[in-house]
Amino acid sequence: MALTKRGKTWHTQFFIDGQRFRQSLETTDWREAQSKEKDLIAAAKAGKIGPVRAGIARLTFRDAAKQYLEDRKPRLAALSVRTEQERAKQVNKAFGDVPVHRITVAAVAEYIRKRKAANIANATVNRELDLIRGVLKKAKRWYLFADEIKPLPLHQSIGRALGLDEKARLLKVAASRPEWQNAYYAALLALNTTVRGCELKGLRWRDIDLIDKSITVRRSKTEAGLRVIPLNSDAYAVLLALYSRAKALASGRPEDNGEVKPEHYIFAACESGHVDPARPQGGWRTAWRTLTRAVSCPKCGLLQNPTEGKCAGQECDAVLKDVKSPLAGLRFHDLRHHAITELAESQTSDSTIMSIAGHVSAKMLAHYSHVRIEAKRKALDALSTGRLKMEDFRDGGGGYDTKSDTKSMEATKDGLQVIDYMVELVGLEPTTSSLRTMRSPS
Repeated sequence: MALTKRGKTWHTQFFIDGQRFRQSLETTDWREAQSKEKDLIAAAKAGKIGPVRAGIARLTFRDAAKQYLEDRKPRLAALSVRTEQERAKQVNKAFGDVPVHRITVAAVAEYIRKRKAANIANATVNRELDLIRGVLKKAKRWYLFADEIKPLPLHQSIGRALGLDEKARLLKVAASRPEWQNAYYAALLALNTTVRGCELKGLRWRDIDLIDKSITVRRSKTEAGLRVIPLNSDAYAVLLALYSRAKALASGRPEDNGEVKPEHYIFAACESGHVDPARPQGGWRTAWRTLTRAVSCPKCGLLQNPTEGKCAGQECDAVLKDVKSPLAGLRFHDLRHHAITELAESQTSDSTIMSIAGHVSAKMLAHYSHVRIEAKRKALDALSTGRLKMEDFRDGGGGYDTKSDTKSMEATKDGLQVIDYMVELVGLEPTTSSLRTMRSPS
């Protein structure tokens, strides 16, 4: 091994198993250079770093990213592969022609600054950094960046639980137009099973047991997401309706012999009016965005898109400038959050909720199942005897004579009797159904 000085900066060169390692130590201090060199040698022996010009490190970032994504394909879904390829296009604009071993901490930091200056969301920038980090790790060079390049902070939303009126409005609006049918069916399933949107889109008919009334989730966001979920009456009714629809569509396809095949997707792809059950639907984002933003005219009740002008009704002159849907901003994923919240409020055990929802840990359960203020208020109201009045707290809260003490003891005795009647085996909080669902609007 050897330390050499180029200009004012120390560089190192050493050999491990016949391979040469050399690089700048990025310091002008000789003692610090010695310490860094020892760390580098230890890392090289442990296989954490590779020769600068060996393997993927000598490729341009574009070629290295392509190779990195090819290696990841067997572990990713087709949609994830396309997403990462699109992400690579943006990163290649900055580093595409730069050899991987020449990418510096300063260059990556500058890339982050430029992306933020362009008002790109932190989550998007972090996903692009994931690609950069993956390529650098494969080239055994991420150790140079790990202490300096960190993910940008993200806003951790706890999700949204619906009120009963919001839930009723959502289902009523979603059922009101044929073009929102898939979003309506998906919403009902999410509210009654806790399934994620990605899990719904991946469901095939082989995953549904209409006899045993259960859903088997085979592809999910996490390993804990692979689970069997029993169907309540509302979820079962939705799947029967979806099956009837699939049966009607299959009758018009000679290649299927009028049968719904097990490998067919429940939410099938549809392009230009042609339904292809062999491919999953991409999503219902447009329908969801439209139905959650739709407003009802306060004068004539006509459901329509939000507008700064007048109502779309021919004989109505109401101005809708200040009318906003109470569902605006509702994410489809919030329906899963709502279902889990209702399970938590029903005093269902944590292990049962995690089994249904597919959570990995109790920490993730706490993220979703914060109990709404109404449930908290009911729990605290259960502690009250209802006997205390404002006058009990006037003039020092009453005297200490025998008469007052006797009355206090009687009140306490009555209060204990009230609590005695109120307490159940499960505790002070009143029990509710495990999933409060609403019948689908006709």
